[in-house]
Amino acid sequence: MTLGNITGDVAAAGIFRDIRIGIIGGTGLYSLDGLKTIDEITVDTPWGQPSGPITVAETEQGNKIAFLARHGPSHSVLPSEVNYRANIAALKALGVKVILAFSAVGSLREEISPGDFVLIDQIIDRTKGVRADSFFTGTGVTAHASLGEPVSALLRALVQKHSVSVPAITVHPEGTAVCMEGPAFSTRAESNLYRSWGASVINMTCIPEAKLAREAEITYAIVCMATDYDAWRVSEESVTVAEVMKTMKVNAANAKTLLFAALPDLEHAAYSDPAMEINKPEAGTAAYAFQQPPEKQAASGRGKLAFIFPNYFGSAS
Repeated sequence: MTLGNITGDVAAAGIFRDIRIGIIGGTGLYSLDGLKTIDEITVDTPWGQPSGPITVAETEQGNKIAFLARHGPSHSVLPSEVNYRANIAALKALGVKVILAFSAVGSLREEISPGDFVLIDQIIDRTKGVRADSFFTGTGVTAHASLGEPVSALLRALVQKHSVSVPAITVHPEGTAVCMEGPAFSTRAESNLYRSWGASVINMTCIPEAKLAREAEITYAIVCMATDYDAWRVSEESVTVAEVMKTMKVNAANAKTLLFAALPDLEHAAYSDPAMEINKPEAGTAAYAFQQPPEKQAASGRGKLAFIFPNYFGSAS
């Protein structure tokens, strides 16, 4: 296994420019066992380095997948300290058009038991503004991405279709996630507040990940893996790390099972469909986000954004 360094214009990466599928592993999911590893690469982006090396793996059909552990391969990065911009930019620069992410969550609903998965369709942002959540901040290029539907309905449906082939998991087809700052878990009062809002689960990482994926025109969905009932249950003890870790180990194994069940369809959608319908709702959306004429945009910002938007700003140098 070799370690490559990709900086500036990633066209030099050759075969690594045509990776269309990205997988982001959350707490407990730090590798993609079962696939042939081609390489591990580091990517220097204009927003810094991602959480760790990106593993490039090959499927039985010969397609490539990029895997990134959100918190680093040894879980060394707290949720508020993840360089989300670098993570998404690195995957985008490698050619990724579809990201399926995984995240450990607390359940806010009786019917979502620890061990259940939820394919959320909506997100409530309760982070505190300490996370860099836009590629455009500080660039002198003004843009606004649409986030009314923050998660891809097409990708959610694809994963849900294959959940029936994994009877060990109950997969809920929709739900709302609250993204909180952390790293401490909720108080009971906070947990009940989120329940009163109609939220289904709570985590610490889907924001700004979903926002940045949308800005980068990447199709994004996140599989939320319930580990506990958060703190809302009066009849239950408050969530403990020991409780979370016990369920997390089972969830990680089930996540891989679900991923491999859905993978053939995902590969077809990303590699075999010439129209790439799964990415159509996101492809080209940034073109409508820019608020200034090109001559009014800062040259330095345009150069920075070229790393992820070569079609709008030219190749990065």
